[in-house]
Amino acid sequence: MPAIETRQLRKTYVSNKKAPGIKGGIKSLFSREKSTVEAVCGIDLTIEQGELVGFLGPNGAGKTTTLKMLSGILYPTSGEASVLGYTPSDRKPDMLRRISLVMGNKMQLWWDLPAWDSFMVLKEMYEVDDQRFKKRVDALIEALQLSDKVNTQVRKLSLGERMKCELVAALLHSPEIVFLDEPTIGLDVVSQKRIRDFLKELHSEDNCTVLLTSHYMQDVQELCKRVVVIDHGRVIFEGTLDTLTREFSDVRRIRLSFSQTVTVDDLTKYGKIVGDVGDSAVLEVPRSETASATGALLQYLPVSDVAIEEIEVEEVIRKLFSEGR
Repeated sequence: MPAIETRQLRKTYVSNKKAPGIKGGIKSLFSREKSTVEAVCGIDLTIEQGELVGFLGPNGAGKTTTLKMLSGILYPTSGEASVLGYTPSDRKPDMLRRISLVMGNKMQLWWDLPAWDSFMVLKEMYEVDDQRFKKRVDALIEALQLSDKVNTQVRKLSLGERMKCELVAALLHSPEIVFLDEPTIGLDVVSQKRIRDFLKELHSEDNCTVLLTSHYMQDVQELCKRVVVIDHGRVIFEGTLDTLTREFSDVRRIRLSFSQTVTVDDLTKYGKIVGDVGDSAVLEVPRSETASATGALLQYLPVSDVAIEEIEVEEVIRKLFSEGR
């Protein structure tokens, strides 16, 4: 049985619209115009136990709404969802003890207390026995280098330190499924790297199922073998990052070094120039013409080195969202 499965999962929000001004306010007392927004539009997902899946999409695509439905925070408007065999919206304690949700822009730690006090409260909530709690928390604190921070008021910690403490709080009960919503948001590159390394090690040791959303493609590239891309509440791609690049980018890049200086006129007939021209250059060519263009360049120009590259995933994703494909 899959760890997570959804069928035509939908979430629709209905709100009242009011025309501006006093007239609009008076009119709204007698007749209200409804506004409907489909945040999630019939998503089908299947995630097996132990998978680490990237969940990508632009702002407003429906990622967080989907995670909230899967964790039981929101009720779906229609469709079905199954998490570890449970219906998330039932919020059964047996399910809640086996999952965890980490939101980069929300806190579960008490602001005015040391993180350790929050850990102790969560220990009781999740009914973790003393021996298991000590072993688990000690391992998490050591992995995240927090031994000198857990007894400091949360408000006095840096953003990176708070995020690490949030991860300890979310993982101390050894959840089987972890929903990570922008866990590295706002962090510097060093803190991002440390959290990625920690998540990689955690996934390897616990074999937990992880569904990760992030706007930092480095997070996804380092951690996820499979990605699901949604836009306007609909799945538009599911597969590996390599497949994503091939499917949504019809060009490749040829990176060249020359033994003699070449000019723009020497290169324009072979492809689109996307780098400075001189002792080196970068050309963008249609995927189907890569071999023929490379052969011609090697034959007619003083090429000393050549490399054929795929377009970077981040660039493909950006183009995909901006074109609304």
